[in-house]
Amino acid sequence: MSVPLAIAALALLSVCLSVYAIWRDKPLEWRFSEARPVASAGKPVFETVLDYTAPAGQAHAPAIVTGDDGFSVIWFQGSAEAQPDVDIFAVKFTPDGDDWRASDPARYVTRSGLGKVFEPKQLVVTLGNTIQNEAAEGHLYSTAVSVGGWAMASVADVTMGKEGPVWARKLNLSPLLNRSHLVKSPMIKYADGSHALPAYFEMGPTFAELVRLGPNGRVRDVRRMPSKGVKAIQPMIVPLDEHRAVAFLRDFDRSGKLWISHTSDGGQSWSPVTATDMRNPSAPVAALHLGGERIMMVANDDPEGSDALRLLLSGDGGASWHPFRDLEPGSAGARYPMLRRLDTGEIVLTYSHGQKRGVRAHVFNDAWLEVA
Repeated sequence: MSVPLAIAALALLSVCLSVYAIWRDKPLEWRFSEARPVASAGKPVFETVLDYTAPAGQAHAPAIVTGDDGFSVIWFQGSAEAQPDVDIFAVKFTPDGDDWRASDPARYVTRSGLGKVFEPKQLVVTLGNTIQNEAAEGHLYSTAVSVGGWAMASVADVTMGKEGPVWARKLNLSPLLNRSHLVKSPMIKYADGSHALPAYFEMGPTFAELVRLGPNGRVRDVRRMPSKGVKAIQPMIVPLDEHRAVAFLRDFDRSGKLWISHTSDGGQSWSPVTATDMRNPSAPVAALHLGGERIMMVANDDPEGSDALRLLLSGDGGASWHPFRDLEPGSAGARYPMLRRLDTGEIVLTYSHGQKRGVRAHVFNDAWLEVA
């Protein structure tokens, strides 16, 4: 076979494979899952289950990993953020009657362990924000850096085993060497059982986006939240019904405000990011849908104490808020909250404290929200 004919044959094969892949993939369904919140019953409960301070350095950006036998709180820890000694640590919580039994804090994902299982192989210099991959049991999404700082980070899909990572690959999110993407907030579930990942791009034209994933974990679609004139990052997305959702965003440029974007078509399109009336010291927020138009938020919204952490409630889909409970004073240095609801109906809240020196976690129920 001549060279031109061989090239033509390969080109035809490539086209055929692409057509087959498009035909095989089902069209994405753009309807959010309308899972009703399962309110926890009983008397009001608010329990502090973790109050951890790192022996040295920093412990920051905690996340919650839920499971059938309890939950875990994970965070990154090392001498300082983005340094070459940062690993992911974890504490596992299992039910013990009416209480929670906690394991000792321990390394969960190490730089060397992750680097060894990457396909293709790559060096992992430092680790950052890591969250649960809710679309695949035993998987995480971890912010991994091979060169430079956060602006050169990639999102790694990590399969965990009993002793740590057993396989990992980078999500294909950018043609720019597939760099500068990070994660922070929990995933979103769709009516067809698929999931989407809130992510953000941090190099140059900073922006937030919703990443739709296929059943094999591959990226199927990416929808951006328009943010002209503002560096809106770390989207916290809250679906309100099968079509509507609201995203709360941090401004990387420190405008002093929390920013917001809306969708009414299941995330296919998003309104331009606009400033809200809520004060915010360039810090991410956590939010949880409570049913109907009710949303709970944990945020740094105090103009007099940028590190004070408060719980707020909205009854109109995030259009307005009223303070509900002061969680930490400004002197506590509390930031980076995350909220998750367990299958039992209880709610877990975690955040860093002491200017990134430690991690706290609380478990409470809906009854506490009614009387606190």
